[in-house]
Amino acid sequence: MPAARVPLVAGNWKLNKTSSEAYKLVAEMLPGLRNIKGVEKLLCPPFTAMMAVARLIKDTDIRLGAQNMFWEEQGAYTGEISPLMLAEFCQYVIIGHSERRTYFGETNEQINHKVRAAISHRLTPIICVGETLEENQAGRAAGVVSRQVREAVLGMDILDADRMVIAYEPVWAIGTGRAATAEGANILTRNVIRPALASLFGKDIAQSVRVLYGGSVDPGNAGDFLRQPEIDGALVGGASLKAQAFVAIVETAQA
Repeated sequence: MPAARVPLVAGNWKLNKTSSEAYKLVAEMLPGLRNIKGVEKLLCPPFTAMMAVARLIKDTDIRLGAQNMFWEEQGAYTGEISPLMLAEFCQYVIIGHSERRTYFGETNEQINHKVRAAISHRLTPIICVGETLEENQAGRAAGVVSRQVREAVLGMDILDADRMVIAYEPVWAIGTGRAATAEGANILTRNVIRPALASLFGKDIAQSVRVLYGGSVDPGNAGDFLRQPEIDGALVGGASLKAQAFVAIVETAQA
């Protein structure tokens, strides 16, 4: 891994934890996370728990991220959260997670609007890409992922391109307990994701962008993924809801 690509381990809590539960979980994580250096640590709680988490991590090197956002700053968009609102206390935002694509019908065009809005408000977008089981079995993974990457960053200024993060999350591995192979994820990152970025922004940018793996990551398999030269961290789901498990994954990234 080039020196510039600092490992990133992000916990995506999804639709879990009340504000008080979030406070308790982070309090359990803090002693372990404080001692880990050389890894960027990120927590992405639900919107309602963000302020509780923000208070706890205020004087630490732990970052805060949102799980989603709308692309407009303000207006008549009932129920949405704007980048302007998040930028006050967040550093990251997850965009295009497969659950957003599947359950809420998000398109590559909408994801592109969100990515560009995040960048313009100094938020780092974690852009999720990945194929379904059907697409994987049909040999279409490379085409699907390449298209998702290209269309998500369409129109992005090259000066901003190295500020994004890509998360490769094969849909069939998310929350199923069935992770992709570490070698397979590494090959797809090397042969599909980085070339897609290189075609738009050049080889240097493509090599500087961090690519995470996500999909049933746990303390038992994290090391396999994090040892791969093209994988720069993990987007962790279920295991990030358990303090010991999440800390163990971050420790693995440090090692």
